[in-house]
This record gives sequence, C-alpha cells and structure tokens, in this order.
Amino acid sequence: MKLWEKGAYLVNGKLSENGANPEDGVKKTLAYSILQKHNISGDDKKLKIKFDKITSHDITYVGIIQTARASGMERFPLPYVLTNCHNSLCAVGGTINEDDHMFGLTCAQKYGGVYVPPHMAVIHQYAREMLAACGDMILGSDSHTRYGALGTMAIGEGGGELAKQLLSKTYDVAYPGVIAIYLTGSPVPGVGPQDVALAIIKAVFDNGYVKNKVMEFVGPGVSNLSADFRIGVDVMTTETTCLSSIWRTDSKIEEWYAIHGRPQAYKELNPEDGAYYDGAIEIDLSEIRPMIALPFHPSCAYTIDEVNRNLMDLLDETEKRAKVSFGDKVNFSLKNKVIGGKLYVDQGVIAGCAGGGFENICAAADILKGKDTGNGKFLLNVYPASMPVYQELMKNGAFSALVSSGAIIKTAFCGPCFGAGDTPANGAFSIRHSTRNFPNREGSKIQNGQLSSVALMDARSIAATAANKGFLTPATEYDTEFSGKKYFFDKAIYDKRVYDSKGTAHPEVEIQFGPNIKDWPKMTSLTDNLLLKIVSEIHDPVTTTDELIPSGETSSFRSNPLGLAEFTLSRKDPLYVGRAKHIRGEEEKRENGVLFEKMDDEIVQAVKTVKAKFPEINEKNTGIGSTIFAVKPGDGSAREQAASCQKVLGGWANIANEYATKRYRSNLINWGMLPFLYSGGDKNLPFANDDYVFIPGVRKMIQDKLPSIKAYCIRKNGTINEFELSTGELTDDERKIILSGCLINFNRDNK
Repeated sequence: MKLWEKGAYLVNGKLSENGANPEDGVKKTLAYSILQKHNISGDDKKLKIKFDKITSHDITYVGIIQTARASGMERFPLPYVLTNCHNSLCAVGGTINEDDHMFGLTCAQKYGGVYVPPHMAVIHQYAREMLAACGDMILGSDSHTRYGALGTMAIGEGGGELAKQLLSKTYDVAYPGVIAIYLTGSPVPGVGPQDVALAIIKAVFDNGYVKNKVMEFVGPGVSNLSADFRIGVDVMTTETTCLSSIWRTDSKIEEWYAIHGRPQAYKELNPEDGAYYDGAIEIDLSEIRPMIALPFHPSCAYTIDEVNRNLMDLLDETEKRAKVSFGDKVNFSLKNKVIGGKLYVDQGVIAGCAGGGFENICAAADILKGKDTGNGKFLLNVYPASMPVYQELMKNGAFSALVSSGAIIKTAFCGPCFGAGDTPANGAFSIRHSTRNFPNREGSKIQNGQLSSVALMDARSIAATAANKGFLTPATEYDTEFSGKKYFFDKAIYDKRVYDSKGTAHPEVEIQFGPNIKDWPKMTSLTDNLLLKIVSEIHDPVTTTDELIPSGETSSFRSNPLGLAEFTLSRKDPLYVGRAKHIRGEEEKRENGVLFEKMDDEIVQAVKTVKAKFPEINEKNTGIGSTIFAVKPGDGSAREQAASCQKVLGGWANIANEYATKRYRSNLINWGMLPFLYSGGDKNLPFANDDYVFIPGVRKMIQDKLPSIKAYCIRKNGTINEFELSTGELTDDERKIILSGCLINFNRDNK
C-alpha cells in the first residue's frame, strides 16, 4: 500500500504526477460532480447541500423529530426512513423501546415517512436495498451512512443536521479534499472486505490522511470486486474519519440494482480523464491478507499471521493501550487467552451493516460446512442484515450449514456493534465482523469491575477460527471451495410489513408518546461573557463518543434528554455528572434573578477575582456553565447525544486540541456549544479540573467573527492567568445557532 505525498492525476485510467492544472482537474472527479449537483449556494467552495433522502434509526429519530417539531415542522419535505435496528430488544427498560417505535410509526404516518419495523433490516442495509441511486446523496443520523459503492454519496451526521433538512435548510460545509483510492489486482481466496478495510484504516487513521475528505475508489481493481465486497469495504471508511466515499460504477453495480428491482437507479459513474486528487492511496488487492484489529480501535490492525508469529509482543502493546483508556481501574490482559502458544477466542459474531451481508455469510457457511464449532466456551452468532437476506440464506442452504456446525442464527439487529447484544462474559474476548471495537463498546462496564474486549475480523476468518474450535485462524489456512451462491431479492417481504407513506402526510394522525419521551428542556441564548467550570479533564489521545455517552443499554433512554444525561461520561469520569449538575444549578439561580453574591461560595469567590479585572460583569451579562477538556474528542458515532447530554447538564463549551470528526464538532454547534480550540497541547494546560475559566466578550467574538479570544483561568487561591482560545472556521448560520443557544432556538427565532 502506497500513500502519495502530494496530489495525483488520473490519466488514461492510471495515477500520474503530471496533468493539466489542478483547478480544472478537481472538477473532473466524481465527488465534485455529485456535490455540485446538490449544492444550492452558487459557490463551489462553500457548499450548501440539499440531500435526496435522509434516514435514522431508533436511537436517534425521536430526538430529531422532536427538534424539528419544536422548530415548526409540519411534514417531512423529503423521503425520511425510520428504521428500528438499535433499540430492538424491548425487554430492556420496560416499554420504552417499543414506545419509541410507536412514536416512529405514528410520525411516519403523520408527516409522510417510511417506517421499518424491528428485526426487518439494519438501517444501512435497508438504505442500500431501497434508497440508494447512482449520483444521489443521502444523509443519515448514523456515522456508518456510507453507500458510495452503489454510486451514492452518503454522509453520517448528528441529528441536528437531519433536523435542518426536515426544515428545508441546508448542510453547510467547505468543499472537501478528495483522495483517490486506486485499486489493482484481485483478493486471494479467504480474504474478505473487512481485511481490505482494516488495511486501509491502519494506513490512514493515525496520520489523518483522509480526515474530513472524500475517498474516491477508482482503478482496475474495482471491477474485480463484487458489489457486496465493495459495500463491505465502503461501510468501514467511516473509521478513517473521512467525510464520505464514492466509487466508480460498472456492470456489477448495474446487476445489483437489477436484482433489487430498481434498474432505473443505476447509471455508470466514472471520473473524467485528467481528474485531480489531493492525494492517493495505491492498493494491490492481491497483497492483502486476513487481518485482525486488536483492542481498542479498528486502526490497531495486523495480519493474523503476524499476530500468531508475535503474539506476546502484540498483546503487550494491547495492554499498554488498555492502560491509556482505563488507567488502574481494571487489570486488563489477554495473555491468559494464550493456550499452547495460540490465542483462544471466547466468542465470534458476524453482524450488522458490515458483516451481515449475503456474501459474507455464504462464505462463512462454505468454510464451516461439515465442521464443528465445538461445545466449549466458544460461541458463534450470525445476524443477517435484513429479512430478504435472511430468507435467501434459508433457501440456499447456508443457514443449514451454519446451524449444523453449531452457529446460532439471529435476526437483523445492530446490538452487537454497540453493546446492546452479545456482551461477552467478564474477561472474555470476542472476534467480530462489525464496525468498531472501542473500549466498552461491546457493553462491559469498568465502573462495575467488568471488562471484556473485541477484535475486528472478516467473516471468513471468524468462520475459520470457529472451525478451529476458537483458536485464532486466518481463512487462507483452509482450502475452501467457495460456492459463489447467487442472490435473489424478494421485495414482497418489505411490501407486507414496512409502512411507506409514498410521501403523503396524514396530519390527522395523533403521535403516540410513551412516558419516557420528553421534550428538550429550555435553553438560553449566549450571554456576553461566560464563567465556565472545568468539570472533566481527559488526556487520552482520542476520546470516542462512546466514552462521552455510553452505548448499550443506555440507548433505551435516548428519548429522554435529562434521563440519558445521567449516563454522560459515566464510564470515563463518574464524577462528571455531579459536578456539571451543580454548576447547572447555579446557572438556574442566575436565570431566576439570584445575585452572584447569593450563590455557591465557589461562584462568589470566582466572581470576586474576575471583578477585580472586569468590574462590569454582572448576573445579566455573564452566564455560568461547565466545560470539559479533551485532547481529541468525538471519534466514532454520529449520535448527537454526545453533545446534547453535556448541554442539558449546563455545558456551554468543549475545549480541545483538535476535534476527531466534523460530525462531533457540528453536534456541539447545533446544541449551542462553543467548539473551542487550545493550541498549546495538553502537557502544561493553563487550567485544570475544578478551575474556573472566564471568557469576556465571547458573544462579540462570535458576532464579529474574531479569530480568537483571551480567556482567564481563575484558580481557587485567587490567582488569574491569561491564555488564548479559538473556534476554527464557523459558517454564518453556525454563528447564529451558537448565539441563539441551540438549533431549536435558532429555528424558532428565524421562522
């Protein structure tokens, strides 16, 4: 694999350093043509995108619709699909999950949407089967919204961005860089899409090579991959932190659309000769070997052969990563999994938008046919991505081979990917063809002394490991004759169960609310000045959204903003919620007319110190709130709750050295939180946990588009020291949202 150090042209189908001028070449990429087709700004550098369709699942759609309803939405102005693949286990939390589903169904009826019942399909499989179209753009409230392999540019964002589309507003973004992913060769038997994806993630995550850019897959190797294989690589591009992806299309994609009864959705897409890219990655697919991403990130990837050769050294590295994430809270080790020099695995899972595809499961069945997974600890669970896929696997004998080997077949469900299903036993180690293996992502709770872990692998090598009774094995060790079964799609399955309004709203329908579904609390506009308390300080190299707001069983509370907020940072900093709520209480006093001098002693002392330098501050012009510091927050999920939970607890800002993803930064902004940047690193911060930070003139900074602002740390001993904060580039609407206090206020103020 080769990463180009500078830009590249695509000339006569090959990468070249030489070409016409880059400004013309940029306009010849697939990304440019699709983005500009959907851009209504008239400026090809500052995009205002209107999407063709949007989609959400049952962790996110309640909050999105509640935001849009509070902002005046009366009908869905574009196709909006509500799937139910996350909170599918209705036994968790009593009736609240099914209450959310009934909310979703009645909203689809009232506002003119599409409702996909639980267990019918995971969000991205339904979008592939029923929504994708060549040249279209889809926005989803899930970070793995990626349909580039089907010629659809798709972006995963927080709920605020979908609410904007529901209010007929735009997705505003600077024109992104575009990176060519140039494929040659063909994968060897036993290598699957997850192997290719992990190799790419390993090469680009740490160096940020594709961060917030579009990955454009080109080259002759594309045609050597089936549609399912391309889809399996494409969905994992999210883990590179890219903005989106797009692939050139060909007869295999044309056949895919025909199989799914939508031949009209296909058209051939190719970049024009002379297309210019900001960088390029060359990949010879024939050189990829079965991969494994060890805990605790998809970029911690190695070939399985390399792990088996250097087992103890690589497990040492994994233990060091655990120390960074968990400190001394738990004693993490995988060395007790080494038996006779081989790594033993307790569980295998093939599931979701990455692993649950037809070809992945067929390949696993081919490897396991006539074999036995054993009756020890090791367990293999398989989740097809949709009921049409499920039905075809029943018909063609793949399920029979899997069940006969000892595997368990389940229905379409995303739970294993985010800790709401198949949580391993304490100390257990799971291998999964799913999307993420972040700390606690599989559902364990270190605050209760529980810790299990996940490695990512392709379905083929998971099946090979299962055939070897749980000992880590690459699929290339088995001389398997892959059957290459043909797929037949039965749309009637959806016709009989999915509610499709065909775009017709029925305003007479009453929305069905459950007792856990709550409105967003009232939020105030940005004050002239801010007094913020640092309530959590995180020095991990990257902080994931799962660490900011845990996934798993907490997702049942996602329709209750204050209820969910109780879990904020619970697995990373259990003291955060109490600290934040205390400061929120002081702000509530201010909003109710209480004088600073009548507040908590800490506030009284901090205000006294500030007034010595800024005597003009008072209760009317200075808000009180909290903030966290993190080195690089926001990797992972698009769910807006990572920001909204901080906001409803009184958060006014984050302070970071950088933000891991655009979507997390956008979530902060849409909830009226300032995305502050501190350029001085994290080793000698000018503030510490429990300190107060005073930011004078913060409203003026946002209004006047000032590049930075002076802030002042107030320590408990009465000392005050100055430092500088910036926000990075903000659009005009983003500034207005922050000034209003949140997107709901902004929409209400600008009807």
